[in-house]
Amino acid sequence: QVQLVESGGGLVQAGDSLRLSCAASGRTFSSYIMGWFRQAPGKEREFVAAIMWNGVSTSYADSVKGRFTISRDNAKNTVYLQMNSLKPEDTAAYYCAAKQKWGGNSRADVYDYWGQGTQVTVSS
Repeated sequence: QVQLVESGGGLVQAGDSLRLSCAASGRTFSSYIMGWFRQAPGKEREFVAAIMWNGVSTSYADSVKGRFTISRDNAKNTVYLQMNSLKPEDTAAYYCAAKQKWGGNSRADVYDYWGQGTQVTVSS
């Protein structure tokens, strides 16, 4: 069982940066693949980024490549999402998620555990 708690959201202006954090409970955090998803009002939840157990392999949605960076600190049971050059279209609730098998990282239905989300609002 893994419990996930996101933090770091807020209201920023276009071009600003934010770093989201997701703290995980449990001693097996390092065995989980971690992902970030986001959901804007009236839209489906969409994949943002994922990172493998050891942090070596990552994947990103095309819409955030070059602007967002996912990382993890297994000693702190935490995964991060550094978001730079934010745009109004990045406005959404951001969720972290965990699963144990690599593959299909962009599919929300393959993740086993989810956090409650943190709101990111980017004004123009």
